[in-house]
Formats: sequence, structure tokens, C-alpha cells
Amino acid sequence: MDKRQFRHDLFSIAIPVTLQCLLQSSFSIADQIMVGQLGSVSIAAIGFAGKFTGLCSTVINAVVTAASIMLSQYVGKKDKEGEYKAYRLSLISALSVAAVFFLVSVLLPQFIMGLYSSDTTAIGVAASYLRIVSLTFIPMAVTLMASASLRCRDRAKLPMYATFFSVVLNTLLNYVFIFILKKGAEGAAWATVISQLVAFIIVLLLGYKTLPRKVEGKSSNEYGKSFFKILLPIMVCEFLWSLGENVYGGVYGHIGTAAAAAMVLSYPIQNIMIGTLTGVSQAAGIMVGKMLGNKEYDNAVWASKKLIVYGLLGSGIISILIILSRSFYLSIYNVEESVKSIGALILLVYAFVAPVKVSNMILAGGILRSGGRTDLTGAIDIMGTWGLGVPLALISSSLLHLPIHLVYLILSMEEVVRLIVGFIVFRKGKWMKSL
Repeated sequence: MDKRQFRHDLFSIAIPVTLQCLLQSSFSIADQIMVGQLGSVSIAAIGFAGKFTGLCSTVINAVVTAASIMLSQYVGKKDKEGEYKAYRLSLISALSVAAVFFLVSVLLPQFIMGLYSSDTTAIGVAASYLRIVSLTFIPMAVTLMASASLRCRDRAKLPMYATFFSVVLNTLLNYVFIFILKKGAEGAAWATVISQLVAFIIVLLLGYKTLPRKVEGKSSNEYGKSFFKILLPIMVCEFLWSLGENVYGGVYGHIGTAAAAAMVLSYPIQNIMIGTLTGVSQAAGIMVGKMLGNKEYDNAVWASKKLIVYGLLGSGIISILIILSRSFYLSIYNVEESVKSIGALILLVYAFVAPVKVSNMILAGGILRSGGRTDLTGAIDIMGTWGLGVPLALISSSLLHLPIHLVYLILSMEEVVRLIVGFIVFRKGKWMKSL
């Protein structure tokens, strides 16, 4: 494969996606700092609500991932009919998921938040926040689906522009609602809703002419079978993985509100790491998917190895920066010194396990899925989360009563096992399929 063309394709997809994710992450730090002035209870409460909203976005992203696999291969084949029908089925599926989570969040917020903590004050704040933020679920589904289609058509800059405007607006509105209007956590929720609606409008306005158009041809059942064959394993896997993350959130919450708040303070830094390398992961799925669509199997293997190396190098550099800057970062927050101390230990643990997490994201989340063998990656993820992660979290917290940073370190060992299994699957080559 031409190395210049490889780098051009990588940068044209990875850089806009990375910038988009970095914008979200950097502004989330500004948001976190502003929310952090409200105290540990509000920080923990927003973290609890964020876990459940994360469950919603994860399931929607499962639909988007399935769509990206099919769209990238259909774009590679220049099959416009397949591209349109895959997009339409994906959009309907994403909207259905969003509608279910919206109804649950509006009708049962107190019950849901009660699963994460026994602190009644934190539960009340979290329930109010969740009820408001649930208004973003449906527009978020459309935005994510349209963004995936645009990236597969090499128009990755358009979603980046939408993200830029929305995160700037979110930060400004957070300042207004939290400090000027004194609306607290509910103000932060309304800032999120308004900024998400702006992102929704911008993506549709900028990408309308580029999104797939209806093409007459084969019965949609043919495409529907292929789509759901890919989607169902991803959806089951991502739901169970995110449910596992929610179990972790409940474990942290029951260790104590201070421990949960410290974990939430680490999320923006964690998001910067993931955001920086998300571009490589998404580029991996799209680039390798196009190669598989053209049956360029040798090129797909070569490109996959390069992408994994890039991810490891990038994550290693960022981990060093996290270790060096974690104390300064935590000093910004208006929380107890004990919370800052716990947060510093959590960030230290994260810095060591992050390269493994990033490698899994690129290998399993991008490369192995690009051939449509989502059953393989689904089995790996479910085995890691529920076979190792959740049992280790419950044992280390409930039976051994370890502090939160050690609980986090122990449960993260499931990432190591997933990576080993992922490399075995990669070397066997059974994941390389042309749809």
C-alpha cells in the first residue's frame, strides 16, 4: 500500500475526529470546574446521572458503529443503494433506542438514580439533572448517525464544526446558569440540552446535501438482514459493557460520596485520553472497512498494525502528561482535600491502564469490527466485563473493602485479558470479511 495515501487517509479522518473529541473533552473540563464549585454532592450526583445517560449514548453508538461498518464498505464499493438503506435502518434504530431511554428517564428518574447511591440528597439532585438531560437523547441520535455517514463519505470536518460551536455554547451557558442565574446542577443540565440542540441543527444544515439519498433497487430486506446481523451482536455487547460500567458507578457510589466525587473529577482527564485517540480508532474502522470492501486483505493487515502502533505511542505520551499534571489539575476544584487525594491516586492508576484501554478501542472497537464479525468482538467484550470486571469490582469493594483506587486498578485487569484475546483473534484473520 502507498504510505503517503495511507497517511493522507488516516489524517483526513483521524484529525477532524480527534479535534472534535478534544474540543468536547477540553470544554468538559471547563464545565467540570464550574460544576466543581458546587461541592462534592453535586459532582457525584451529576456523575451518577452521567452514567445512565452514558448507557443511552453507548447503545445509540452501537447502532452508529454497525452503520459505519456497512456504510464504509458500501462507500468503498460505490453501492449507493446499500449506503442509503443502511443509513435509513440505522437512523430508525437509533431513534427507537433514544425514545425508550427518554421515557424511562422522565418517568422513573428517582428510582434509577437510587441504584447508584444511598445518599438521598445526591439522589434528588441526580434525578432532577437526568430528567432535564434526557431531552437531548433524540437529537443526539440524529446527530451521531448523520456524523457517522459524513465521516464515511470523507466529510469528517462537518461534525467537527458542529461540535466546536456546541461545546463553546455549552461552556458559556454553564457559566450563565451556574454563576449568574444560580441554577446549580439543573442549570448545567439546561446548558447541555441547548448546546446539543445547536449541534443537531448545525450537522443537519451543513451535511444535508451530503447525506445518503434514496435509490431504487433491491428489496430493503436484503440490506436489513445484513444490517441486523451486524447490529445485534454490537448492541447486546455495548449494552452489557455499558451496564457493567454502570455497575462500577454503583460500586463507587456505595463506597462513599467522596470516593464517587473523586472518580467523577477524573472523567474529563480520562475523556481527553480517549478523545485524543478516538480519531485513530474511527479511522481504523473506516479505512480497514474500505480495504475489506475492495478485498485488499494484505493492505488491511498492514494498516491495522500501523494504527495499533500509533495508538500505543500516543497513549503512552498522554499517560506521562497525566502523571505529571494530575496534582495541578485537581487543585482547581472547590472540594475537600481528601477528595483531591483520592482523585490523584485514581488518575495515577488510569495513566498506567490507559494504553491498554486505547489498544482495545482501536483493535476491537475499530479493526476487528470492520469486517462485520461483531459476534467475535461482542464475545470478547462481554467476557471481559461480566466474566472478570464486574466480579472483581464487587469482590474488591464489598468483600475486601479496598479503597476506590485499588478497586479501579483490580477491575481494570479485564482490559488486559480482552487485549490478549483480541490479538489472538486478529492473528487468525477470521475477522476479515467483505460484505
